Amino acid sequence: MKRFLRGIAWALFALSIGSLTLSTTAFPPFERRMKAVPRLVLWAWERPEDLRFLDPQPVAVAFLAGTVELRHAEMGFRPRLQPLHVSRRMKLLAVVRVEVTANALLDQSQAAKAADAIARASELPQVIAVQVDFDATRSQRGFYRELLTKLRRQLPSSMPISITALSSWCIGDRWIGGLPIDEAVPMLFRMGVGQPEVSNWLRAGRDFREPACRASLGVSLDEPWTSLPSGRRVYAFSPSPWTQQSFQTLAWELHLWR
Repeated sequence: MKRFLRGIAWALFALSIGSLTLSTTAFPPFERRMKAVPRLVLWAWERPEDLRFLDPQPVAVAFLAGTVELRHAEMGFRPRLQPLHVSRRMKLLAVVRVEVTANALLDQSQAAKAADAIARASELPQVIAVQVDFDATRSQRGFYRELLTKLRRQLPSSMPISITALSSWCIGDRWIGGLPIDEAVPMLFRMGVGQPEVSNWLRAGRDFREPACRASLGVSLDEPWTSLPSGRRVYAFSPSPWTQQSFQTLAWELHLWR
């Protein structure tokens, strides 16, 4: 019975992933480096995760590789401490979280050190892209731009840079235009006070104004959406460790979004 249900889940997933697929010619210039990244990516945060049940062909895993901690003039790096089990053929995205204290200098030196730490995460086995997770405030945006510029210079030209993006960055506060990135993932969960605005915006059939935000979506299993723009790479978060059952739930949600 479990094998039968698993087969149904993968069949639904196969149907759903077709609606997420873009032709090669459809990729905008800044997204072409992302072609190697599958159209569905599971986030694996700082907790034990066993994802060996996944088929590595249509799915990738974006795992928290570590956290950059900026305080005063110092830069610290806290690596992932929890085990992550995946197939040896699984494509991985190394996610690095950036956390900043109120007294951090956010100068050129810290930007260079942070970029170096993120670049080192890209050298981990099976990693095909890096993703930076930084909820930069308005006063931190210049520093973030400098960090990403230095990171782009350090990475191989073929290595994509993805960032997570507050939905407000994609709709009204379009400051990320021109960043040296290949993708900005609008985070459509845990949005707080801005959720009604974003929900109404998407429900009205409107797209994100920022072009870098139009290739992907970030969603969570515990905040389902009845309708989402099609033709996007989907990053999915689970509030608890991923299982075959939670992946089947995701496959069904993707089927409903078609």
